[in-house]
Amino acid sequence: MHIDLLKRFLNYVAVEKGLSRNTLDSYERDLRKYFTFMETKAPDDIKQQDVLDFLSRLSEEGMAVPSSARCLSAIRGFHKYLLTDSLTAADPTVNIEAPHGWTRLPKTLSSSEVETLLNQPDMTTTLGIRDRAMLEVLYAAGLRVSELVGLRLQDMNLERGFVVVAGKGSKERAVPLGEVASAHLKEYLDRSRPLLLKGQASDDVFVSSRRRQITRQMFWERIKHYVRKAGITRNVSPHTLRHSFATHLLDNGADLRAVQAMLGHSDISTTQIYTHVSRERLKRIHEKYHPRG
Repeated sequence: MHIDLLKRFLNYVAVEKGLSRNTLDSYERDLRKYFTFMETKAPDDIKQQDVLDFLSRLSEEGMAVPSSARCLSAIRGFHKYLLTDSLTAADPTVNIEAPHGWTRLPKTLSSSEVETLLNQPDMTTTLGIRDRAMLEVLYAAGLRVSELVGLRLQDMNLERGFVVVAGKGSKERAVPLGEVASAHLKEYLDRSRPLLLKGQASDDVFVSSRRRQITRQMFWERIKHYVRKAGITRNVSPHTLRHSFATHLLDNGADLRAVQAMLGHSDISTTQIYTHVSRERLKRIHEKYHPRG
């Protein structure tokens, strides 16, 4: 019975909420674990304490706090769906707080580290021109890697210096690129992309030497290569550049609402985590340079 309800719930959130494939897969894994814990209990028999016991089990098993919070989000959504469709009489997740610690500060690079990283691709090669354009656009617009590799030609307006992005929930937003990223993107489109496509037509902006859309995994590998080349010893992912984009904007006085719009966050509380990053940076500066720091 649980599995049938799970399929119905996943279909519902896929259509109504427009959740990404990755999110749907995560929800399915989390809820299957939840059902296993609840064993033969029908949804109407699940009480608040049962949910709390399950969350305690996750903590005992060493699940990270952000993962536990995501798992609770999946459980909440499932029970809310059952209640809305009159499949149950009560929601056992009401008044359960999310696990504390989810506002862990994201890892970022300094402006100089970003500059060093962006300068790594070899601009005398076709792939180097492409990779530099991808890195520049990723940092200039604060995109998610899925948004970057999914860009289509019709999404760009280089004359006005904007790119239109289809973010989570299929919500579109227009994000400025800036002069530097626009110039590198134009150079890639004029010089590198035609050579990679070898005469084949494509709507994808960023393509591989096999004339296909570059994948997230491929781009991840390219970033790891350039991180090593730049001599950066910390772990850096495509999302690190998105975090750095937001932090550097706020460090330089950008309005929080503007950063929220550029990141495509539906809730400003998600964006506010970057104000904590900025405060941490100010604290480090104070400790380093103030005589009584």
